[in-house]
Amino acid sequence: MTRTRFAALGALALAGALALTGCSAGSNAASGGGTKAIGTPDGKGKTITVWIMNGDLSPKILDVAEKQFTKATGAKVKLQLQQWDGITTKLTTALAQQDAPDVVDLGNTQVPVYAATGGLADLSPYKKELADGQTWLSGLEGPATVDGKLYGAPLFAGNRAVIYNKKTWADAGVTGTPTTYDELLQDLDKVKAANPRQDFSTFYMPGQYWYAGLQWVWDAGGTIATEKGGKWTGGLDSADAVKGLTAWKDFQNKYSAKSTQDINTDKPAESDIFAQGNTSAILGSAWEIGSITTAKPALKDQIGTFAMPSQTAGKTQPVFLGGSDLGIPAKSQNQELARYYMKILTSKKFQQEQVFGVDGWEPNSTGLLSTVAGDVDPLHKPYFAAASTSRPTPATPGWATIEGDSSFQSMFADIATGRKTPQQSAEGFSKHLTTALNAQQ
Repeated sequence: MTRTRFAALGALALAGALALTGCSAGSNAASGGGTKAIGTPDGKGKTITVWIMNGDLSPKILDVAEKQFTKATGAKVKLQLQQWDGITTKLTTALAQQDAPDVVDLGNTQVPVYAATGGLADLSPYKKELADGQTWLSGLEGPATVDGKLYGAPLFAGNRAVIYNKKTWADAGVTGTPTTYDELLQDLDKVKAANPRQDFSTFYMPGQYWYAGLQWVWDAGGTIATEKGGKWTGGLDSADAVKGLTAWKDFQNKYSAKSTQDINTDKPAESDIFAQGNTSAILGSAWEIGSITTAKPALKDQIGTFAMPSQTAGKTQPVFLGGSDLGIPAKSQNQELARYYMKILTSKKFQQEQVFGVDGWEPNSTGLLSTVAGDVDPLHKPYFAAASTSRPTPATPGWATIEGDSSFQSMFADIATGRKTPQQSAEGFSKHLTTALNAQQ
């Protein structure tokens, strides 16, 4: 997994939605009830254009997909690798043109922006065949489902787990991996006692780190927002959500240095903090393991991982799932062929043998996560375990406003610093969230 990709997933631009306002979600040709078969279209003499984001699927497995596609349909694939920098503007322009690409690779939280404004075709009639008998991960399928219709097919996932320094923990008397939340707190107390420096974070948790903070909210039974009758209502001020925010604040204030209460994970990078020995643990993406060992190779054998334990015995905290969905532009001239190509990439066989087997991504379904669990190396196994309990962000184009205006970061930082109580901060944010989520309905 690359730093570029997962940084980009958290930075959606509202420009994409605004530039497509001339379209309508109801105009997609594929819309309609019932189930339809994808079939095997005759594509002789035709070529489909596929946009894949840099750092997602490797050339090796894309070549496998193309050969399978061409053998079945006779059509060719024109693969175009896209860069994350500037992709929102480029994709917005492409979706509005008559010569739009036929298949596009989208960050999962990007899908609602383009779906609700008519940029993507409705895949609902083909969902059963695309899912290939699997139950898709909710963190991928949820954002791709807008107003009850499917506009993106889950491709792969990535999430966060605890990365910790086994030697630092062992030196503090902790030799096992915590399996409950109480055990985790007891272990961290020992590590904290053995490392009393004020600039040392027992567990590095920046105050603006909303991806992490949400895990405590979801774990307490809270939600970001709820939808009823087409209207969204912010839910961070509910009793359960505030309980989760309070538990997160207690954790952040006790185990992360005070200097971290009003910063995010990138400046400085949390992987650098870990490599420099200024923390014993972070809640990080799998690619950060590589960043740590690149910065300090000597740590290679000292790193351990585990899924963040839930306060409910026997469970892990629900996670925010990053990843990709595949979409078909509404103006694609080759939608039948595009659906067949998409079917190849989302199929159980391709997911298991290529997406996971070659590229190492978490596959798109709960069943496949269980199937491949025995083949995952110990460092990455907790990520696969955590992914099975994921939560989606609100599937509405207004979510782009929230990811773009830093209001979520501010809410968590206000709580961590004590500028506002969890209840006060959540109430103010929930009002803003309700307005934002309904702005483009």
